[in-house]
Amino acid sequence: MYPFAYHRPKSLAEASELLAADEDTKLLAGGMSLVPVMRHRLARPAALIDLADIAELAAIGSKDGKLWIGAMATHFAVSRSALVQAQIPALAKLAGGIGDPLVRNRGTIGGSLAHNDPAACYPSAVLGLAATIHTSVRAIPADDFIVDSFETALAPGEIITGVSFPRPEAAAYVKFANLSSRFSIVGVFLARSGGEIRVSITGAGRHAFRASALEAALGANFTPEAARAVTVSATDLLADIHASAEYRAHLIPELTARAVVQCLTPDPA
Repeated sequence: MYPFAYHRPKSLAEASELLAADEDTKLLAGGMSLVPVMRHRLARPAALIDLADIAELAAIGSKDGKLWIGAMATHFAVSRSALVQAQIPALAKLAGGIGDPLVRNRGTIGGSLAHNDPAACYPSAVLGLAATIHTSVRAIPADDFIVDSFETALAPGEIITGVSFPRPEAAAYVKFANLSSRFSIVGVFLARSGGEIRVSITGAGRHAFRASALEAALGANFTPEAARAVTVSATDLLADIHASAEYRAHLIPELTARAVVQCLTPDPA
């Protein structure tokens, strides 16, 4: 590692002031992405602003009829929240399947979204659920938030404060995971609400994206057979040591079909 300044503000206003004072400063949420990058010297910020002491950023509750998850809520907190389990159980399941216990206890939803790893789970959830990402200065619809691999619509000096999720009629998340990292080789988040079908994919492209062909097919016929009948092009999909682009293209409709089955299966609870 190398020398850097460390700040631990007690309020969002203080954090915003520190961030504005030096452009070579990084926000520290859970640190599950930033610290490894710094350790490998791929990033060398002059200062870190640790958001851990800003209690309001970790809140989980309801706001304006939507589920609210604060940016500093850990994956573990989201997975164990009775409110999340009651309103959007698929989101609780997604959070509970991220990484290992260390990552789930330290990693945060805000940090994951700001980092926007192409194989991360939360980007597919915000797209699939038509969520809104709230920052210190504005509200950004999920469809506008993700720009490219590791790139978002966040402007310099902007801090994610939380995410608001409308409650769907049914939702499911199905992930074909890398067994060592638990990142998605392909992950599918499916949500059905008010006649609208949203299907979002992670792990298969440069960033999470919506699958319009699957949305159209399921809008006409919400069955696993309809999902499996869709042919997904391998063009522009990722190919690496874990899976070819063609295999990822095969997985997308199959995992979507499994998500449909989950949406159609009554919760035994």
